[in-house]
Amino acid sequence: MLETEYTLRRRAICAGFRDHKFDALIVSAPVNVRYLAGFTGSHAALVLEPDREAVLFTDPRYQIQASQETACRVRVVRGPLMPAVSRHLARRRLLHIGFENHRISLEEHQLLEKDLPLGASLEAAGSLIEQRRMIKSPAEIELIRRSMLTASRAFQAAIRRIRPGTTEAGLAAEIDHLMRRYGAEKPAFETIVASGPRSALPHASPGPVALGLNQLLLIDMGACQEGYASDMTRTLFLGRPTPRAKRMYHAVLEAQLAAIAAVRDGVATGEVDRAARRRLRADGLDQAFVHSTGHGLGLEIHEAPRLGRREKTLLRAGMVVTIEPGVYLEGFGGIRIEDTVAVTAAGCEILTPVSKEFTAL
Repeated sequence: MLETEYTLRRRAICAGFRDHKFDALIVSAPVNVRYLAGFTGSHAALVLEPDREAVLFTDPRYQIQASQETACRVRVVRGPLMPAVSRHLARRRLLHIGFENHRISLEEHQLLEKDLPLGASLEAAGSLIEQRRMIKSPAEIELIRRSMLTASRAFQAAIRRIRPGTTEAGLAAEIDHLMRRYGAEKPAFETIVASGPRSALPHASPGPVALGLNQLLLIDMGACQEGYASDMTRTLFLGRPTPRAKRMYHAVLEAQLAAIAAVRDGVATGEVDRAARRRLRADGLDQAFVHSTGHGLGLEIHEAPRLGRREKTLLRAGMVVTIEPGVYLEGFGGIRIEDTVAVTAAGCEILTPVSKEFTAL
């Protein structure tokens, strides 16, 4: 990512200080520090002020890394960061200090308060940065696309390696290995591989369960590459698909396509969810759809917006979301089909290149 983009992001956040009457903002969540400064270390705090150079506080472990990754002024601190941040703000005689109230511990809050000057206050900034992160730049969408291509490539290679005796845990490990081999830093989340009746568990953990014939096989996976997450789910059949499995798969696919067709700039996220549920209701399966239709993703695997039935957030061009309806029947199994899509003015671009044809292995 070019430094110019980080600079523009910091300026945009500072421009919003007027609405909150902040003199400065303390950014402490590592993912938000990365978004605004490019620093990828796990321990840092960023202080933003309008019309002043941003200051990044970190510890000696990251001194060299910080100098290489960010154009912000770097302060290396021995010991806890927050007292040093507080003293910096006191020297600047700043009184209205925004902080990430949903991202900070009680102990860090107390350390911040300790050295603030008389009359200064810490004021909740809420999801100020997360709201900005919902709209991805073209460069971010390209990074998500590359992450999605890596995950898709690993998926296609992994399913070709399924053999008698392969276990859920073994297949999940193979997928994770292939994603790293093809360029990912790590999986975006714990890879889900669930077979047979266990596929009815939407967030099943892979176990030492051997994949059997004439069963559903659900794989939910994603890569984290250059910091950006991808997410996809495909449901396969081991053996010859039964008529019931075919009907159920067709219903979920039609629901997913209906939801994708509803995605465009200006549409409420709840309407996308309702489009999927209406289609499943026609097949009598809406009660078996037990989660929301999707979520945003980017530097985190779960970001705003959420695509749930009561959500009112409007989709905007540049958002990247998942579309993932599913149906889960205890004792039989579950089917989920998920793509990552980028919202456009006229609709959306599907970033997941893997076929959604009901594949038998």
